[in-house]
Amino acid sequence: MDITKIIAEELNVKVSQVEAAVRLIDEGNTIPFIARYRKEATGGLSDEVLRELGERLTYLRNLEERKEEVKKSIENQGKLTDDIVISLTLAKTLAEVEDIYRAYKQKKRTRATIAKEKGLEPLATSIYMQLEKRPIEEVAKEYIDVEKGIETLEEALAGAKDIIAEIISDEPKYRKEIKRLCYREGKIETKVAKEEKSNYEMYYDFSEKLNRIPSHRILAINRGEKEEFLKVKIEKPEEQILAYIEKDIIKDKNSQFAGILEETILDSWKRLIEPSIEREIRSDLTEKAEEQAIKVFGQNAKQLLLGAPLKGLTVIGFDPAYRTGCKIAVIDETGKLLDTTTIYPTEPQNDVGGAKKTLIPMIAKYDVDMFAIGNGTASRESEVFVADVIKEVKEKYGKELHYTIVSEAGASVYSASKLATEEYPDINVSLRGAISIARRLQDPLAELVKIEPKAIGVGQYQHDVDQKNLSESLTGVVEDAVNQVGVDVNTATPSLLSYVAGINKTIANNIVKYRDENGKLKERKELLKVPKLGKVAYEQCAGFIRVFDGKNPLEVTAVHPESYEIAEKVLQSIGYRTKDLSNKEKMKEIRQKLHSLSIPKLAKDLEVGEMTLKDIVEELAKPGRDPREEMPKPILRSDVFKFEDLREGQILTGTVRNIVDFGVFVDVGVKHDGLVHISEMSENFVKNPSDIVSVGDIVKVKVIDIDKERQKVKLSMKI
Repeated sequence: MDITKIIAEELNVKVSQVEAAVRLIDEGNTIPFIARYRKEATGGLSDEVLRELGERLTYLRNLEERKEEVKKSIENQGKLTDDIVISLTLAKTLAEVEDIYRAYKQKKRTRATIAKEKGLEPLATSIYMQLEKRPIEEVAKEYIDVEKGIETLEEALAGAKDIIAEIISDEPKYRKEIKRLCYREGKIETKVAKEEKSNYEMYYDFSEKLNRIPSHRILAINRGEKEEFLKVKIEKPEEQILAYIEKDIIKDKNSQFAGILEETILDSWKRLIEPSIEREIRSDLTEKAEEQAIKVFGQNAKQLLLGAPLKGLTVIGFDPAYRTGCKIAVIDETGKLLDTTTIYPTEPQNDVGGAKKTLIPMIAKYDVDMFAIGNGTASRESEVFVADVIKEVKEKYGKELHYTIVSEAGASVYSASKLATEEYPDINVSLRGAISIARRLQDPLAELVKIEPKAIGVGQYQHDVDQKNLSESLTGVVEDAVNQVGVDVNTATPSLLSYVAGINKTIANNIVKYRDENGKLKERKELLKVPKLGKVAYEQCAGFIRVFDGKNPLEVTAVHPESYEIAEKVLQSIGYRTKDLSNKEKMKEIRQKLHSLSIPKLAKDLEVGEMTLKDIVEELAKPGRDPREEMPKPILRSDVFKFEDLREGQILTGTVRNIVDFGVFVDVGVKHDGLVHISEMSENFVKNPSDIVSVGDIVKVKVIDIDKERQKVKLSMKI
């Protein structure tokens, strides 16, 4: 098997690109490092493609390893043939390899093994090969042996049929063709298991072809079955399957063997093949659905992590609640905690007056600019209260205040975590959530990396999928987001630093400890003094680390230390030096001259790759730029919009909060996010909602249906 060729075909890239990527991965380079700093080698493969390439590389190598194990096992049994070797060589999946191995695997005692122990294998062979000229009953009588437990002709034939049934069941070509027929013609059918209202009512009498059913429906059905609302079965093309096996086995439909073999084939299908095929199909469908769900979750999480930060603002984090009160945390523009309190403007206390008396002086004292309101329980009631406070503050102090709704998913997970305890040992657990909500507005990435990725809350059935696969995928997503933005080494928490390429949790903690003991780092190479951060780790992480107000202005950019000399030559070619990057007046001229450079010519002159040079020039043109600044900012509100204000046909502006296979959820300012079904996203056919929008996008939508009883709203982007 040529692994590089297979991967190249699957990913639609060149074999040379795959070979280079595989070599770099095998050398221990991280995906973010390869994607950013080895573009010439890989032909500019993105981090997403490289991660997919890495996953397929691992799978295919495991497949090759398993093939060798199976081959050796069959060879040790003295049963290896050229046909088996060819079949193993051609197998493209682990499932195919296991089908080939099925007949040679050590089995538990089955009806067939018991029949073989009784000496009935020659009789089974006579029937299966259909070469016997004598009446088969006459042959079977020879196997009657009371001592072996074969007392009658019928028992001898039954044992032989058990052996044949297992031979048929173990035949890999039958299993392969049966699965193919099932996927082409089969359906998944669901029936109600208990008659009561639930989220699964659409599946109480449901059927859909296996080759058509989307992944989100598979996961919904699985959950409904797990919660015992649904009974699920795969409807298979049984007649076609039996006809296919009979045609392959029965040589003459009029022979004495035809009837026996037909009965045996039916028994093999019903008792042995069908149950295992059903399990395999359900497992395959679930695996593919989980892969899609994890992919959707990853895309959403990355977009959320790369949300635009609101810098330079003093923010009140407002964590809404009813009985226990709303938790308040005031955070300054650097993320430092200034004050906390708890107010009770919501039910059951409804102490709006007391809450205002506490909150308004706080706003004045700390010159607050913004409210970040968590979107959980009591969020809309809190929004009404905050909007009222904003009006009073404007009347009393003439100060313009705004608020925005922030996803609080995972805030409670963070609040009770070891990390939160270390950050705020003297702050009550319940108040830490308000701190997290405020900081998410100021810097989503720095705050969200403190939370287990699956708790971020922008997925689809994330709690139903394989948690190990989900965790690995999301860790990669967070790494890519962190490395895309870069990390300020002098302010970053260990949580943030641990996602930088080449830096693990131990090294991240060591960096913070070194910083605490020695003061701010002045240059990247100072990292080499950090315990356990050697040359290999330094090469991987250096380009993603930012050193602001340090010795070298290049260190606020993504230019890697290995390219400093090239960067200096680029600046020299337009008449400037590195130190000029710190001069705001000169930067305008530098930018103009950089944009007029001929990249191909300069790359040739400097003997550097064009892709690498292009990246260096872009970084020199915008030193210290945060790529998230180009992302849409959150919608800032000063007054509340109620569900009762909604009207069909109304055009609203909203924020995309979540993307799923069947559409997107948009926050338009009422209690629950509205759904834009995939069919309402565009006049053209939409295959994937992520092709149209991203989490955090600001979109215009039209209200097309309002369900007052369930407080749900349907929206359309076809305006």
